Amino acid sequence: EYEGDRNAEGERHGFGKARLPNGDAYEGEYERGLRSGRGTYRFKNGALYTGNYLQNKKHGKGVFFYPDGSKYAGDWVDDQRQGYGEYMYANGDTYTGEWSNNKRHGQGTYVYKDTGSKYVGGWVNGIQEGPAELIHLNHRFKGRFLSGKPLGHGKYIFDIGCEQHGEYIQPEQVKEVEKDEDEEEEPSLPVEPKWKVSEITKLTPWTPHDENSP
Repeated sequence: EYEGDRNAEGERHGFGKARLPNGDAYEGEYERGLRSGRGTYRFKNGALYTGNYLQNKKHGKGVFFYPDGSKYAGDWVDDQRQGYGEYMYANGDTYTGEWSNNKRHGQGTYVYKDTGSKYVGGWVNGIQEGPAELIHLNHRFKGRFLSGKPLGHGKYIFDIGCEQHGEYIQPEQVKEVEKDEDEEEEPSLPVEPKWKVSEITKLTPWTPHDENSP
């Protein structure tokens, strides 16, 4: 069903309201039969998008309310979260920063609601990677992350006015003792990087950008 403006060729053009066969509904601007311009799209499952469209795709600035209560407000390109935007997750965590292909990608800040901790730094395809700072209530860690874990040289900075320098080292996977053939192979758990302290100092200006990337 459609009610609204049409052009000389009879295509939806201008402002209109449509109810789609799947139960979704759209109200907003059309251009030559396609959603283009500003509009609001209500999904049957309770989700809602309000913002800019280009040729039926979310494109430009827009806000998307997801059925689980989460929400994204920011840039869209070709139906994907891309550019700069803020995402509030269903658990209350928030991410503010750069996006590419629907994923956190580039520089951004992630705030954990439960602890109040904050990750400020690089992201690659949704995962924490690159120089970053992890800020807790009374101390913070400055270093590099790889695949969501700290790795290599870094330092912990304590509000009392001292720093603990060191590095995160990836332990070797421990090889299992040979087993009888009928025993199940137990999946090996990923080994967490271990923090190795090198020195404690007064506050210094070192940042992870000083080192050349490997």
